Amino acid sequence: MPRTTASTLSSPVPRAADSDRRRTSASVVLRSVLEHGPVARSTIARLTGLSPASVTEHCARLTGLGLIRESAAPRRSGGVGRPHVPVDLDDTRFLVAGVHVAVPYTTVALLDLRGRVVGRRELKHERTDPGWVLARAAEGLAGLLAGAPGRRPLGVGVAVGGWVDRETGTVVEHELLGWREVPVRELLGARTGLPVQVDGHARALVNGERLFGRARGSRSLLHLFVGNVVDAAFATHDEVHHGPRSAAGAIAHLPVPGGGEPCPCGRRGCLQVELSERTLCRRARAAGVAGSANPMQVVAAAQAGDAVARRLLVERSRATGRAARLLLDVLNPETVVVTEVGVMHFEDCLAALREAVGTARPAGVLPTSFPDSVLAVAGGSVVLDTLFRDPLGASPDDI
Repeated sequence: MPRTTASTLSSPVPRAADSDRRRTSASVVLRSVLEHGPVARSTIARLTGLSPASVTEHCARLTGLGLIRESAAPRRSGGVGRPHVPVDLDDTRFLVAGVHVAVPYTTVALLDLRGRVVGRRELKHERTDPGWVLARAAEGLAGLLAGAPGRRPLGVGVAVGGWVDRETGTVVEHELLGWREVPVRELLGARTGLPVQVDGHARALVNGERLFGRARGSRSLLHLFVGNVVDAAFATHDEVHHGPRSAAGAIAHLPVPGGGEPCPCGRRGCLQVELSERTLCRRARAAGVAGSANPMQVVAAAQAGDAVARRLLVERSRATGRAARLLLDVLNPETVVVTEVGVMHFEDCLAALREAVGTARPAGVLPTSFPDSVLAVAGGSVVLDTLFRDPLGASPDDI
């Protein structure tokens, strides 16, 4: 029988599997550098379980892409043997752009590879038609990038409330903006000339928390976003659940026991209308809180000693806790993160939230890790999630 060569035995299946393993291993190495850097290659091998040779190979690839660099002077272990040259994330060469579309305004921002905001602008909506909003966002990003010469953008991440199909980059439905089937990836990509990734803001912030926040390392994570839009996201073992056409996390119309606010859907007491920032501000104005045009003005009034404003914020946080408890009973996550203005700024609001959740693990219920930059981080985290999942696909030559 003739000898069969190795090339004859090989097949596309193991080659594809090898490629997937390389990408997964590169992601593990880059995440390890993000979390522990500056860190020696030998330490990365110990932390990840990869072989020293594999870690060295991946570090060389990531260095070639400009994502990591050698850091500081070599150190000797105990003064003997070869010196250890630590590697660290290179946060000086590249940026990512972030866009968060809220109801009253759009936030545009630039973030470094550690998720830190290096520039941002808020663009008030004079109109809400998608072409105008996205054109303004592109102009705002261009202005920010002009102020950051020498640093290249790797892409644009867009975070939006409502129903967002990540796979197609489409806002399927956003009731408050009046958007239906808006091809955000296509429209903003044409305006910026950059790769664009789009996701719902609750899912985007789950990714921000697991990469850069206090929830990093949590085995399961529920995020509840309470703004004008109220929605949720859930992740287990670093995977965010999207569901068919990314419709998971739509909780706006969950019924709130005892709620009486009329909802556009025709019912009363839906979660979003009960907890929305519009409802908070209307209640604050009705209660005589001065200058309550937006939620941060209610927060400012409470910080200035307005007892009525403080009470309204505590009540809203308590109601948010009851909503979180419903989700916690179903999903049983290890960690719950809540993005809500009262919880972000006042300890008594956080205490009311935790009391309403009623969990035996109150330390597992946390406010957002990004109280001063949550919307900017939401947008940037969409594209940073892609980068850290597949760093080998981030070659600057491809963008």
